[in-house]
Amino acid sequence: MQQYSSLPEHNSQVDATIQRLRAELWLESRLNQLQSRLHDCLLAVVTGCSPSNNPEAEIWQTVADEIGMALKNSAVTIVICLPQDTVGKVYYISCPLSVDSQPSVAELTLKGGKKLRLELQTAIKLQDLQDLATQQPPQAWQLSEVSSGVMGWLLLATVKSNSQAKIVIDAQEQLTQQFIDKATKHCIQALVHCKKLQALEQRSQHFCDSNQELKRTNQLKNQFLANTSHEIRTPLSSIIGFTHLLLAQGYDPTRERHREYLNIIQSSGKHLLALINDILDLSKIEANQLEVQWEKVDVPELCRNVLTLVKEKASNKGLKLVLEIDVEVTNLIADPLRLKQMLLNLLFNALKFTSKGIVGLKVTQQNSLVHFTVWDTGTGIPKEHQALLFQPYYQIPHSSSSQNEGTGLGLAVTQKLAAIHHGYVEVESEVDSGSRFTITLPLKPIAAVLPTEIEEDEPPVYLQPLPINPSNCREILLVENDVPNAEMMQIHLAKLGYQVTWVINEAEMWNALTQKQPAVILMDIRLPDSNGLNLIQQLRAKPQYQKIPVIAQTAMAMKGDREICLTAGFNEYISKPIDLSMLADLVAKYSQVEGDG
Repeated sequence: MQQYSSLPEHNSQVDATIQRLRAELWLESRLNQLQSRLHDCLLAVVTGCSPSNNPEAEIWQTVADEIGMALKNSAVTIVICLPQDTVGKVYYISCPLSVDSQPSVAELTLKGGKKLRLELQTAIKLQDLQDLATQQPPQAWQLSEVSSGVMGWLLLATVKSNSQAKIVIDAQEQLTQQFIDKATKHCIQALVHCKKLQALEQRSQHFCDSNQELKRTNQLKNQFLANTSHEIRTPLSSIIGFTHLLLAQGYDPTRERHREYLNIIQSSGKHLLALINDILDLSKIEANQLEVQWEKVDVPELCRNVLTLVKEKASNKGLKLVLEIDVEVTNLIADPLRLKQMLLNLLFNALKFTSKGIVGLKVTQQNSLVHFTVWDTGTGIPKEHQALLFQPYYQIPHSSSSQNEGTGLGLAVTQKLAAIHHGYVEVESEVDSGSRFTITLPLKPIAAVLPTEIEEDEPPVYLQPLPINPSNCREILLVENDVPNAEMMQIHLAKLGYQVTWVINEAEMWNALTQKQPAVILMDIRLPDSNGLNLIQQLRAKPQYQKIPVIAQTAMAMKGDREICLTAGFNEYISKPIDLSMLADLVAKYSQVEGDG
């Protein structure tokens, strides 16, 4: 009998070991189940298959549900609050049934015996949450992670049914505490991973969108370069080819054929300039740097002038031009150059896409709006292409290669110029029935200020050119380092009776001024050894040169360049390519010599 005396103690140790193993198995099983469900939540974020648009909410609910199922006699509550908040709100409750299968009401007891009833959207003070976390056993666990900013609380309330629940023994309390601690860690990790995955997804989506936009931009750029290359090469071919013919042996400028060649070269050069101007205009408009010169425009006269410019092209194609202007349309406040540009863009397009019939310009007025409608009997535009017409570089696909010529900038520039005038452009078109493009402008834009209304700031006195008295002298000093431009101006002015001294840099200019007193100085801004803006100030600082008129002739043609030159001390400004007639007029203005242009 003595040999069995230790059996009860032995059985007790075995039972304790079995209970411990069961507890560990239960804990491991429940944590694995929780991790598996959290993994599914994160996988849904990666694959984009999340059943809701709030994966974080799914993680909170999953944790509350799993803990609630594991601790059958406890209600699990999630309270959400931001780190700076002093009050949190109940977000989710997993409440078990009581023993009589009726829903139980979960309550927590605060220090001092105060009852805290758990219901959705109930506000709970942060102080009360901290109180519950310090109780023994704890009834609240903080869910926070410094770097991710996650902030929430998990509350655990033991539900008492109508029949008294058994008192939880210490071992169960310890097991519950261990389970909740690990479950909260899994919850925090899942939330942190979820935020990282969402950030990666956003970056990935942004990258995809950017990549698509880059592809589209690159496609437009290639299309633009191809079109522009074609457009530039065509007039360049004429310029180079006919110049070669003129330079060939037997050149005689009096021959009629040679005069025709020269007209083609001049026309091709103007075409090139128009292409460059379109590109510059669009760049200046998009950079909000386009300068608008508001004037009172005689609408009928401007429209007649515009039609005169396209008359030859219409005649060459056998098309009839029609102009209709309502009698009440007289004047308009606008930039005449830009208004003419808009109308020419529409008229040239109409002529390009019309092989027979009529191209017309109709002008009407309704209340305070003027409508300029360019219409034609051409091929028309399919509906699917009309919405894309005003995109830069876009061209309507057409079987005729000649009708695909152009940079695709004309309509884009026209629409933006209309917007600058506080107006808009509309299009109506049917295939094989022609098109109607209408520019609608207010009689006087809100932003328009006529020159007589402008009070310009006076430039600093030390930079302001002194009054000039026109001279009868025919001496011109040309400061220009570009040989072709210099020779062109020198030949033209010499034909008008001027004696032109040409120098290429600052040093030669000062040397020439010691030998003669010119009537006018023509100065480029970019010189090999100096900047014209600095050079003009040096001239104005010397009394003997203060009264000499100085004209800036430069390729600086962006917004504000004219004002920069005049403020620095120049009397006049002319941009390249040089309009020889305008140059002659400016020189004559200060030398009292009439130029024939």
